[in-house]
Amino acid sequence: MKAVGYAKNGPIDNPQSLVDIELDDPTPGPLDLLVEVKAISVNPVDTKIRKNVAPESGYKVIGWDVSGVVKGVGSDTSKFKVGDEVFYAGALDRPGANSELHIVDERIVGRKPASLTHGESAALPLTSITAWELLFDRLEVNEGGGDGESLLIIGGAGGVGSVLIQLAAKYTKLKVVATASRPETIDWCTKLGAHHVIDHREDMHAALEKLGLTPRYVAALTASDQHLPSIASLIKPQGKLGIIDDPDAADIDIRVLKPKSISIHWEFMYTRSMFQTTDIEAQHVLLNRVADGVDAGDLVTTHNRNMGTINATNLKLAHTLQESGTAIGKSVLEGF
Repeated sequence: MKAVGYAKNGPIDNPQSLVDIELDDPTPGPLDLLVEVKAISVNPVDTKIRKNVAPESGYKVIGWDVSGVVKGVGSDTSKFKVGDEVFYAGALDRPGANSELHIVDERIVGRKPASLTHGESAALPLTSITAWELLFDRLEVNEGGGDGESLLIIGGAGGVGSVLIQLAAKYTKLKVVATASRPETIDWCTKLGAHHVIDHREDMHAALEKLGLTPRYVAALTASDQHLPSIASLIKPQGKLGIIDDPDAADIDIRVLKPKSISIHWEFMYTRSMFQTTDIEAQHVLLNRVADGVDAGDLVTTHNRNMGTINATNLKLAHTLQESGTAIGKSVLEGF
């Protein structure tokens, strides 16, 4: 099968950073699906792995957002059959999906939204899982709850922020405040349902005071170490802070959260698959909920740019855009 991988980790401008390769077709295990990959999208995790993780041997294939069609099933599967259209984010400790065929545990797979194309669907899985788990599992907001409270989303126009805005606006009563700093990102957040948009490069505390809001919940989706002092100032006492990035321990001091008894919550969407937790099927359930929400018109795809067919040249362009820090929503590649 065709695939895109790398033999040595490093920067994207290295000629060998991503190359077109041929690999043997994979064989599904008892709980696996064999999926024909129709479309993929690119996430920050792709660029981090490519830069920092060396292959154990041969080529390493990355990519953790897929929309495709089931071509085969393992002996113990029960949720899908050959011919079903699916979408999912896969597992970090298994080969990625930048390949014509991919195997994945069916317990972390959802049905593809019927109203979307494969490209539009591929934009959603990883960020939807992250946003859903962050909002409902980590920050412990109840669906339909949050009346009288507000949520600040720092980095609203990114992949996770784009879904989190929608989930909070549609499925809770929270007042949703997103941050963005450019006219195009402000417009993006507003269209997705943010009640207010403020600039994270300015004084966020002052901007929130002007709105008459003191957030109980803060989702710091980017540069959490840089924003921590401001978060400690603006968050409501006994509030909850959720983070998804990788702050440098030398640059972050969580003691600033102590006076207000702020709890801090990590969200890492690979935890369930990596540790085979007893509730691993929760990702199957929530992806189906997302598909239902899309088909009902409550949620929209965050697909914002089609980078062409799945090959090394186009993936390099997508990685370069992701690393630029200017990407809005998700970049997608379709077909081989």
